[in-house]
Amino acid sequence: MLEALASLLAIILVSILINKIATAALRRTGLSREVASFQAQSAFSGVGFTTSESEYVVNHPVRRRIIRLLMLLGSAGLAGVIASLILTFTGQSLEGAAFRLALLLAGLAALWVIARSEAFDKAVSPVIEWLLDRFTGIRPVDYEALLQVGRGYTIAVMKVAEDSWIAGKTLGEAGLIDEGILVLGVYRRVEGRVVYHGAPGPRFRVEPGDDLVIYGHETAVASLAARRSGPEGDRIHREMVEAHRARRAAELAEMKAAGQV
Repeated sequence: MLEALASLLAIILVSILINKIATAALRRTGLSREVASFQAQSAFSGVGFTTSESEYVVNHPVRRRIIRLLMLLGSAGLAGVIASLILTFTGQSLEGAAFRLALLLAGLAALWVIARSEAFDKAVSPVIEWLLDRFTGIRPVDYEALLQVGRGYTIAVMKVAEDSWIAGKTLGEAGLIDEGILVLGVYRRVEGRVVYHGAPGPRFRVEPGDDLVIYGHETAVASLAARRSGPEGDRIHREMVEAHRARRAAELAEMKAAGQV
């Protein structure tokens, strides 16, 4: 029955590879590595964690197709694992079962090391990217380079609390653009489903419970996320406006020094 044990470990290895391919595919749609990996593992295992991130996934057509395929493959893989486990230990003596259990644990430990290995990632990543280019229409978009993330600027998803400074204001009233913050989109729950508002205008009113996708300088983004309503929040807003003006002046001076303007 060692063949059954070998088939079990092979199924698990294939499952690891499937998760890595799915993670790479989801990252091409704009998800971060952590979110893509978590959602791929959740779908493949059939756990189905209920998070705001999973709602963003199922409301995106490409991500939804990836998740659906993962769920299908995951259900088939689970049946294979159960069948192989049964065959591995069926009809074995106590000593034989203990030996196979030891082999199984050793094999699982080895697969765990492989799955967590950076060297393994580096080895399979080029192959995965080639497969995605060759057999799918999912093309990578380098959002970080596009939006200059990493040069003091960042993208974040901000949950609007009841006492958030921005709750109840229109984007025009909030004046986030004066702080150097752009609202790229808003996720809002309406009658049990998530509705996405892309590039909302100044008349868009922010409500508690909204998830704002925002882009701006790290200090301004962090300030907005922590800011609460009231005079103190208004004071911090004015400070962030002044900080943005000073930052823009410094950036302009740097461009002039480099002969870019």
